[in-house]
Amino acid sequence: MYATPTQEQIMTFWAEITKAFFEPVNNGHMYKNESMHILDDGLGRIRAKTAWNADTLRGDFADILILDEFQLMEETAWTEVGVPMLLDNNGDAVFIYTPPSRLSRSSSKARDPRYASKLFKEAKADTTGRWEAFHFTSHDNPHISHEALEDITQDMTDLAYRQEILAEDIDEIPGALWNRKSIDDTRLSSLPDSTEKDKDFLTRIVVAIDPAASSGPNSDETGIIVAGRGKDGHAYVLEDATATSALPEIWANRALNAYDDWQANIIVAEANQGGDMIEHTLRVYNSGIPYTKIHAKRGKALRAEPVSALYEKGMVHHVGVFLDLEDQMCEWVPGMTSDSPDRLDALVYALTELKVARAPIKRKRLVGF
Repeated sequence: MYATPTQEQIMTFWAEITKAFFEPVNNGHMYKNESMHILDDGLGRIRAKTAWNADTLRGDFADILILDEFQLMEETAWTEVGVPMLLDNNGDAVFIYTPPSRLSRSSSKARDPRYASKLFKEAKADTTGRWEAFHFTSHDNPHISHEALEDITQDMTDLAYRQEILAEDIDEIPGALWNRKSIDDTRLSSLPDSTEKDKDFLTRIVVAIDPAASSGPNSDETGIIVAGRGKDGHAYVLEDATATSALPEIWANRALNAYDDWQANIIVAEANQGGDMIEHTLRVYNSGIPYTKIHAKRGKALRAEPVSALYEKGMVHHVGVFLDLEDQMCEWVPGMTSDSPDRLDALVYALTELKVARAPIKRKRLVGF
C-alpha cells in the first residue's frame, strides 16, 4: 500500500509503477485496475491511495505500508488507520518525509507540524531494532540535475538551504534568542483555573501592535499579539491575531476585535514605529480606546533579550500553539536576520508592557575586597 497526501502525487507514482510492470500487465499475467490504482498478480498486489484525509485509507490492509510525504498528513493516518492495517500479517511501515519548513507548513494537515520530525528522532534513538532511520540530501539524489541544484542554491538563504536541500531538521538555530524547547516546556493548553473567590486569573491583558515592515517576506503583515499577566506573576501569550495585510481598516479591526474578545486593558505600540499613525487609525473606529506608545530607547536585540530571559526562567507560557510567531522567535538571530519579524516585535511590546516580574538572581557577596 502506497499512500501520499495528494492525487497528483498518486498519479506520479502510478505512472512509474505501471511503466515498470507493463510487460506482465500487457501479457495478462497481472490484473490492473486503473480507477482504483491496483496491480494484482493473484499472489500479491500493489495499491495506491491518497491520505490527505486519513479516513480514505480505512478498510484496507498491507504487508508493507508506505506513507510518502508523511509530514503533510494528519497524525491519525498512522496512529488510527495505518497501524491496524499491519496487524493481519505483522507488516512493516515505511515513512518518507521532508523536514518541515515555513514554506511547506501551509500545505500540511498535521496538527503538530513537527510530528514526523519527532518520530524520526525517536527512530534514530531506538536501540531495540524496531526502527531503522535513513537520511538523504538533495545531493544524494541521482535523478536530479546537479548543475541546476548548484545554480538554484545560490539564491537560497542558509536556513532554506539547510532545510530544503540538506534536509536538516532544525530545532534550534545558533544565535537565536529563543528555542523551541523552552517554549514547549512551558506551553499550556488552557489558562490555570481560578478559585471560586478569585475568578479572574489574569490581572492585566495587553494587545500589542507592530506595523507592517517595509521589506522582507512578511512585509504585508501587521503583528498583533495578545498577552496577559497572571496572579502568579507569569505572562501568558493568549492569541496571535496578526493581520496579513498592511491596510489600516483590516489590521485596526483585527486589533480592536482582539481587544474586545479578551476584554483587554490597553493597546500598545512602539512610538517610533508609526505609533501616532496607529493611534489615529484606532481612534477612527473607537475614539475612547485606551492606548499607549512605548518609547524604545534601545535597539531591537536589547529590547528582546529581557523577554527571552523570561522564557528561559519559565515565566512565559503560550496558551496553545502559535506556529508563525514561534517560527519568527526561533529563527530570528540578532544582527543576522534581515527581515523584520512583526509578530515577534509585537510580542516583545506586549510582554514589556506587562512588566512581568523577573525571577530573583542569587549573587554571592564578596567579602574582603
